[in-house]
Amino acid sequence: MPESKNPFKSIVGKMIVTKEGKRLGFVRDITFETRSGELINIVVKDSTPYTKNLNLEKTNKKELLIPYTAIIAVGDFVIVSEEDLI
Repeated sequence: MPESKNPFKSIVGKMIVTKEGKRLGFVRDITFETRSGELINIVVKDSTPYTKNLNLEKTNKKELLIPYTAIIAVGDFVIVSEEDLI
């Protein structure tokens, strides 16, 4: 199956880094608005100590969330803009 058919599988498990190269963790899951399909957040797994200092929103299970709007690019890594996280 081509990756374009299932972008969800192509992003889960990728490392999340800032454009400055700081590691934040890995993509555990993605939250989205069910009616519109609009992506809202990336759920972070194995977050680094650096990530814990960013004051990110958390799920009720204490998982860190990165707003989808902070994503700059998705390739081998998910690259986010740190300015959009604060």
